[in-house]
Amino acid sequence: MFIQTEATPNPDVIKFLPGQVVLAQGTKQFVSEDEAKVSPLAEALFKIDGVSALFFGSDFLTVRRDPDATLIWAQLKPPILAAIMDFYTSGQPILRETEVKTETVYEGELGQIIAEIKDLLDTRVRPAVAQDGGDIEFDSFDMESGTLYLHMRGACAGCPSSSATLRQGVESLMKHYVPEVRHIEAVL
Repeated sequence: MFIQTEATPNPDVIKFLPGQVVLAQGTKQFVSEDEAKVSPLAEALFKIDGVSALFFGSDFLTVRRDPDATLIWAQLKPPILAAIMDFYTSGQPILRETEVKTETVYEGELGQIIAEIKDLLDTRVRPAVAQDGGDIEFDSFDMESGTLYLHMRGACAGCPSSSATLRQGVESLMKHYVPEVRHIEAVL
């Protein structure tokens, strides 16, 4: 098994491409060992000293190193690669249980605006952000103020260039196609 690695715009995050499906549907972020209990791979990676967060995409995963740790990537990569390889040779499922995610249904004008926002995120924003090992997810939209709230995930969370991506890229795109959007805010 050959696992490729790619740098991301966030110096504390590296993208790993195992050449196999990571998640068949959606994405999953882990920011603690407790959250990692639903995934054998996430559990194994959190056992590595210096790993502080994980993000699983369709064909990649990102690993965030603790910015306060003294370990450098050259020291972290070998045990991370070994854990990924061990997981894929074990034949275990990526997630132990399937989560049932309930999505809020919006109706009327608000529903139409949110549908447009989600469509733009899915077709134009998320594919580009995934190339850098991250994801952007819809949180909510305040029609009164025109504020769109988005979650930054994976390499995007805490990335020095994420606010520029939001302001110059995503916000201008949204304002152009959905005039009701006047501001974008990142939520944790």
